[in-house]
Amino acid sequence: MRRLGCGILLIGLAIAAFVAFRFVHGWSEAGPATQNITIAVPEGATLSDAAVLLKQAGAVRSADAFLTRAKVFGRGTPIKAGEFVIPKGASNSEILTLLQGGKTLTRLVTIPEGMPSILVYERLMANDELTGEIQPPAEGSVLPDSYAYDRGESRAAVLKRMQAAMDRTLAKLWAERAPNTMAKSPQEAVTLASIVEKETALAKERPMVAGVYGNRLKAGMMLQADPTIIYPITKGKPLGRRIKKSEIAAVNDYNTYAMVGLPKGPIANPGRLSILAVLHPAETKALYFVADGKGGHIFADTYQEHNENVRKWFEIRRARGEL
Repeated sequence: MRRLGCGILLIGLAIAAFVAFRFVHGWSEAGPATQNITIAVPEGATLSDAAVLLKQAGAVRSADAFLTRAKVFGRGTPIKAGEFVIPKGASNSEILTLLQGGKTLTRLVTIPEGMPSILVYERLMANDELTGEIQPPAEGSVLPDSYAYDRGESRAAVLKRMQAAMDRTLAKLWAERAPNTMAKSPQEAVTLASIVEKETALAKERPMVAGVYGNRLKAGMMLQADPTIIYPITKGKPLGRRIKKSEIAAVNDYNTYAMVGLPKGPIANPGRLSILAVLHPAETKALYFVADGKGGHIFADTYQEHNENVRKWFEIRRARGEL
């Protein structure tokens, strides 16, 4: 009888040891996920809530087992809210560490420099991870940059951050403007910066282009910026063809070939460097510029010099078969 009792005790101890081993080993062994899994932990979710989400997503084998182990081994640190990427085969221990202090998944929407507001609107509306309706924002009201957002966030909230960023940036740059800027207000600075943005893709040229346009404004000359012809036609989208003579002569609130001074408003959303260029233009006597065939421009002080530069540009285009 004693032997039987000892045998049962030994079996019980062996079972207990095995259960204890499985409990401890289950904390660090590879999990069941066969690929990376994304889960969203809502604001205010408890560890118990997270355990259920993990089980539903296939990241853990048992919600109850994960929760029990987390309470024993997890140090009591609260979990974060947000989206998390659970790596393939992540253990219970690795998952809890991620939820407690790991980086949440970053989702970004990028607005390139010079993107017109109609395309900002279309980009936000095409993002199916955002919700709600918006109207196209006012031209020039969005600061080009990359903006983080959460899945399910409203488009209006994301757009509001973009516009707040422009407000802050413009206020700071306007307060630090140079005395030689021709912009009489922050709005004029954005308008002229949007033209500069569209005229050159080279950051190093922007102060010079801004200087040329400043000189033209000072002399009462037309700016004659091609992008201002296109804007009333397409709202800033690519024209996709050559500009017609009738469009060059068109009288409207934007075409600077048919008016002296600035358009009535921006023709795109300019980036910080273009605004900075307008508020700190190059000191130059140049009044003209034309493409140099290498992605940049050649600047000229006189109309005679400019005509020679234009002749060279047409020679380059003929050699390329563009004319």
